[in-house]
Amino acid sequence: MGSKEDQSSAGGGGFFSSIAAGVRSWGTAVHKSVNGLMGYEGLEVINPEGGNEDAEAEALRGRWKQEDRDSYWKMMHKYIGADVTSLVTLPVIIFEPMSMLQRMAEILEYSELLNKADECDDPYMRLAYTASWFVSNYYALQRTWKPFNPILGETFEVINHCGVTFIAEQVSHHPPMSVGHGENEHFTYDITSKLKTKFLGNSVDVYPVGRTRLVLKKSGHVFDLVPPPTKVNNLIFGRTWVDSPGELVLTNLTTGEKAVLYFHPCGWFGQGRFEVDGYVYSSEEEPKVLMAGKFNESMSCQPCDLEGEPLPGTELKELWRCLPSPANDKYQYTHFAHKLNSFDTAPKGLLPSDSRLRPDRFALEKGDMSKSGSEKSRLEEKQRAEKRMREARNDKFTPRWFNLTEDITPTPWGDLEVYEFNGKYTEHRAQIESSTALTDADPTAIEFNPWQYPDESE
Repeated sequence: MGSKEDQSSAGGGGFFSSIAAGVRSWGTAVHKSVNGLMGYEGLEVINPEGGNEDAEAEALRGRWKQEDRDSYWKMMHKYIGADVTSLVTLPVIIFEPMSMLQRMAEILEYSELLNKADECDDPYMRLAYTASWFVSNYYALQRTWKPFNPILGETFEVINHCGVTFIAEQVSHHPPMSVGHGENEHFTYDITSKLKTKFLGNSVDVYPVGRTRLVLKKSGHVFDLVPPPTKVNNLIFGRTWVDSPGELVLTNLTTGEKAVLYFHPCGWFGQGRFEVDGYVYSSEEEPKVLMAGKFNESMSCQPCDLEGEPLPGTELKELWRCLPSPANDKYQYTHFAHKLNSFDTAPKGLLPSDSRLRPDRFALEKGDMSKSGSEKSRLEEKQRAEKRMREARNDKFTPRWFNLTEDITPTPWGDLEVYEFNGKYTEHRAQIESSTALTDADPTAIEFNPWQYPDESE
């Protein structure tokens, strides 16, 4: 076993990582270059399952038709090395019928883990429950379909999911920034999120520039998250798949304790894919609890000694298990993702800026690709028209539910402006709930309206 410093820098080290180190040394997922397809020389097709298939045959197994693939590659190859977050208009063929704001809300699915953390008196188990909650979201992040970029001013509401209220809002278009606030009797959760990307030809690296603040109400402890980056492989050629190798670091800012979990890279024949292991450390950087599992299955923990070895007489305790998902679901949705998209879960008095109301999202959900594409183009042009109008009037966009603070927080991938929840949404919901006028309103009849100038931007 290495020293504590070695363990920490290795993303946990010790008992589980020492086993995995041998596995990782076998190699990585099979990289093959496509050389025989006209104009595609040198592009890598990465097969996580290994195998000896011809690279050209593997390249043609993606969701694209040949003519669409050719056209998209002609458009995209000039952006190699660039941040394509806001540069490229993407076809709806690669989209799922959900916006990024809805994706943000998927972390709420296992919020009972935070309820347990808040009730837990053991500081290390409290951190283990909290870290498992953040790990639980990675199953949803493995979906290979892209969510719609939110329109500036777009919102998404979740009311009373296991007692949790959540509101998200798109506060910036260039660069794209989303802000969310969730709360129940046990915790508050706040996130400012800005994605940074690097396009690499047949893959894209995604860097989660963001700040997360989680507060457990019983203890008052504040937690900060630094997640690993993500890589989307076989973006154009081959079967798309997602990997998130690297460290997740969750720090208790109140006490100095932290959890450091290592997300293993995908190795030969998928070896190591989905695996996570690491430790909960004391404020003195001593390992106290080892954690291990797979983010598509479960996470468990066990008390450990100062060398990171399991304490004698203790057993692994399962903290979280992934719920079953619908079989053969086109978009690989969980049951919870379907609930988030459903008007059955829309609150009374749904904001007209809500993601569920987007006509391009709704058309894609109904399988009408042509209408989805045309509506997406119409919304994007309307957004550009509003930008021109703001510039002509020397106006600024002001979010409704969040305020820009003076804080600039450093992240491993760049500095970030921080937004905070302003409390106005809580007042808004109180007024809605006390009103009887909207009881029977049909949310599907509401026209999508996130616009700053709703009567002038056509």
